[in-house]
Amino acid sequence: MDSATKDEMQPSLPPGSSCPGPEWPEQERAEQLARGAALKWASGIFYRPEQLARLGQYRSREVQRTCSLEARIKSVVQSYLEGVKTGVWQLAQAFEAVQGTREALDQAHGLLQGMAEATETLKPLREQVAQHKQLQVLSQLLPRLRAVPAAVAHTRTLIGAQRLLEAYVCLRELEQLQEETWAPLGGLELPVFEGLGPLAEALGQAVEAAAGVAGRLAREDPALLVAAVRVAEVDARHTTSLELPPRDWRRRCLQALQEGLERTHFGTPLLLEPGALAGWLEALRVALPAELATAEALVAPCCPPHYKVVRLWAHTLHSGLRRCLQQLLEGPKLGAADAFALLHWTLHVYLGPEMMGSLELGPEADVSQLEPLLTPENIEQLEAMFVTQIQVNVAQWLQKALDGEVAEWNREQEPGTDSSGFYHSPLPAIVLQILEENIRVTSLVSESLQRRMHGMALSELGTFLRSSSVSVLQPDGAASGDLAPVEAGLDELQRRICRLVLEALLAELQPLFEALPSRRWLSSPELLDDVCERTVRFCQDFRRVRNPAVQLLLAEAERTVVLQYLRALMQGRLVCRGADERIQAAQRLQNDAAQLRELFLGLGLEESVQCAPVLLSLRDLLNLRDPMLLGLEVAGLRQKFPDVSEDHVSALLDLRGDVSREQRLAALSSLQAGPQPSLSAGHRALFSLVPVPTPALSSCLPSGPCA
Repeated sequence: MDSATKDEMQPSLPPGSSCPGPEWPEQERAEQLARGAALKWASGIFYRPEQLARLGQYRSREVQRTCSLEARIKSVVQSYLEGVKTGVWQLAQAFEAVQGTREALDQAHGLLQGMAEATETLKPLREQVAQHKQLQVLSQLLPRLRAVPAAVAHTRTLIGAQRLLEAYVCLRELEQLQEETWAPLGGLELPVFEGLGPLAEALGQAVEAAAGVAGRLAREDPALLVAAVRVAEVDARHTTSLELPPRDWRRRCLQALQEGLERTHFGTPLLLEPGALAGWLEALRVALPAELATAEALVAPCCPPHYKVVRLWAHTLHSGLRRCLQQLLEGPKLGAADAFALLHWTLHVYLGPEMMGSLELGPEADVSQLEPLLTPENIEQLEAMFVTQIQVNVAQWLQKALDGEVAEWNREQEPGTDSSGFYHSPLPAIVLQILEENIRVTSLVSESLQRRMHGMALSELGTFLRSSSVSVLQPDGAASGDLAPVEAGLDELQRRICRLVLEALLAELQPLFEALPSRRWLSSPELLDDVCERTVRFCQDFRRVRNPAVQLLLAEAERTVVLQYLRALMQGRLVCRGADERIQAAQRLQNDAAQLRELFLGLGLEESVQCAPVLLSLRDLLNLRDPMLLGLEVAGLRQKFPDVSEDHVSALLDLRGDVSREQRLAALSSLQAGPQPSLSAGHRALFSLVPVPTPALSSCLPSGPCA
């Protein structure tokens, strides 16, 4: 393609036009892409020479297309120009309308300024008109206003004379006059009405004073009470245009009713002497029902039904009494009598048929909604206070009674006996009677107090039974044990008495057992005869003791004799010198066991509780001919008496006198062979109470306690 052809293909700009620079880089890039695309198209079309012949056709086609585009553009531009022309015309019309409106507003503003100036000039005239109206009203009310001071004084006189309804009528007339002058004067308060506020307060106080003594007025002057209540009720329904604080005379009247009632019965501080609380409570028991009866019969008819006078009276008296009792409990500590009286009165008398539980008290009293007079904490406090003080009193009385009983039994003459000839003391019956009476009295109050008193009685009875005053029966005295239940205290007391009594028996028997065993003992029963004689003489006094105490004394006496017998055998005073002496010793044990058995059977001791059969077991150990069988005999002894030890067995083997070291060790080893016997509940210790001299080391097992 030649350069001329390219020039013809190059589009030309219209005259006077210029190619402005791109407004942004994207436009320049778009133009470059468009030119490149056009050049690419042209080069593709006219790349071959045979297509140059069709150049004229392409030119005419592009000219037509260009003309079509120009025509369309002109049409669009002309349409836009017509719309712009219409918009410019409308803007011109709107501008003219705005100009007219502005001129009209300027004229109106000028007129308003003129009217304000005219109004300002009329202001003095308006003030004069208002003053004229006020003067006109004052001139019309002047005669009534002049009478206000006299009316106020008259109303005060009526109040002083307790003519409350008339005084209230006068007060309302004065307040009505004040309302009539208040609105026309534009809320202006005249000095003549300054006394109405104090006057109304004086009348309100008179109403309160009458309500405060409603009970007395209902009996003496019910008309005055009715007048006071009516004044309060009428004033509660009255409305006023005056800007005054509410008088609320109805509330003040009800409050005065309550305060007056409380002041009558609980106004003075309760300062009672110890023991005087019961009298005060008894006075309330009479006064409060009478007050409720007065309220129902006399006060209620003087008041509107919605006052619920009986309910108000009941709840007011209850709350006043409750507050009074709380103050009483916060004060000095009450005595036992006062605490008991208060508990019994509040829990039973107050709610009983004589007071709040009376059938004559109608349902309008609504006593079911009353709070308890005493809280659970108050009841707990009073019960603990009462029981503590009673416990102190009982402990002191029991100590004095016990001291007197000890002095009685320490006299030279024989103690008193009952009809059966047994020693007798009235102290147990008296003690139980006193404790039972205290428990019975507390049952009149509550189960909780009775349980407390029952526990206190058991505690004091246990302490009484373990009292160290019993130590006067023993030269060295006795230490008191820990507090335990009464059953354990009784058992311990019996055993202590037995120990004290049997110590005297032991003192008589110990010298006799010093000669046992011996050669003389082997050949003669004289030693045990002396023991039996002393024992019988000592136990003769037991016949004055009742069962089961006498059985306990006899059982302990028999056990003491047997223990002393065993103690003597274990001392190693005798060693048998041959088979004849062993047989003789075994026979002596059998005879002594039979003699002791017959002795205590004669004294009345049951055979099943006797300890003398232990001597028969020792007889079998001595009577055994073959020492090789000692292990079996020792094992049998251990099964019968689990508290027997190696030391006891060694002492018995020493008594035999024919046991070698190997045989001794074999016999002692049988104590540890097999299952160890357990102590039964009814087992009575014997060998564990018998001391044994320390054996030689050669006679001990390697694992034994003496090794």
